[in-house]
Amino acid sequence: MSNYAKFIASLVGGWFALSLVASALHLYNTGPGQPPLPLGIAALTPLVVFLVWFAASPRFREFSLSLSPRLLTLVQSWRVLGFVFVVLAADRLLPKAFALSAGWGDIAIGATAIWAALKLATPDRRRAFLAWQFLGIADLVNAVLLGTLSGLIDPHGISTGAMTVLPLSLIPTFGVPLYIILHMICIAQALRWRDAQARSMESPSGSVAA
Repeated sequence: MSNYAKFIASLVGGWFALSLVASALHLYNTGPGQPPLPLGIAALTPLVVFLVWFAASPRFREFSLSLSPRLLTLVQSWRVLGFVFVVLAADRLLPKAFALSAGWGDIAIGATAIWAALKLATPDRRRAFLAWQFLGIADLVNAVLLGTLSGLIDPHGISTGAMTVLPLSLIPTFGVPLYIILHMICIAQALRWRDAQARSMESPSGSVAA
């Protein structure tokens, strides 16, 4: 399993390098008034690859579910850096409707990540843990939608063009899909807690224990 972990780590490193190079080559740039299609493809592709791989490969699924849900949740604490969006909105470098929602949402998730990891990542608090994970995904999806639609909502307003160049381009092309994947793994783990609890309530004969 250690070799497999190294293989996965190398894939993640390669993904980060690809996002970095593509950003440096300005491959995510779009013309004025055009939807950020290259950015959207870069954000969605890793999610599709993960879901297909997770469903089709028992070994990858076993590896993913063996990861520590506490550690995966603790990684989300980095999202407190969402305060950068709030600053950029104040400096009129990003549209407020997008940046404030994305920024404060990330701050809220990042600030509560340690609490969620230490207090909620247990079978006894499965529902609260799942709720927190879904809120984390909702925040990211909301940010992506607002970032994509802001140009259509206010064509003459401040552009989200800053999100297509370094260093901000690494957020939608690497950070956002990675955080969503971590949330998905935690959700899959928590659903297994429910199945384990159900099995523990059954007697060897298959009947529910008194």
